[in-house]
Amino acid sequence: MELPTQEGYPGQRLGMPRSGRGSIASFGRRLIAVTIDWLACKLVAYAVFHVGFGETGARTFVPLGIFAVENILLIWTGGATLGQRLLRMRVIGQAGHRVNLVQAVTRTFLLCLFVPAVIWDKDGRSLHDKVPNTAIVNA
Repeated sequence: MELPTQEGYPGQRLGMPRSGRGSIASFGRRLIAVTIDWLACKLVAYAVFHVGFGETGARTFVPLGIFAVENILLIWTGGATLGQRLLRMRVIGQAGHRVNLVQAVTRTFLLCLFVPAVIWDKDGRSLHDKVPNTAIVNA
């Protein structure tokens, strides 16, 4: 699903193609990918730290910590989280370069705050991608 823009299509202002490899990934695919990542982190929290799915209190932050570590390490070293890789997407930095550590940490911090992830621009980039100058594209 493409979001309409005055310029034509998401990513056009950034010099990205309309569709195919290197085009901005759709919101729906990004949502599925982050859901896969979150569920995987919940399973790891349950299996390793015995954090229940309905548990309350401070231990409920364990999956968020795992999610943050997963995002930082996998995006910085491989360009995609587990969910993004399964859905054939990747995170890129300026001009298509690899994401550096500062970008990965900044992006993950904002993603974990949640609100920046649900505010996006005309190019379909959320604030957690706009601030560190990254984008999620089709691989």
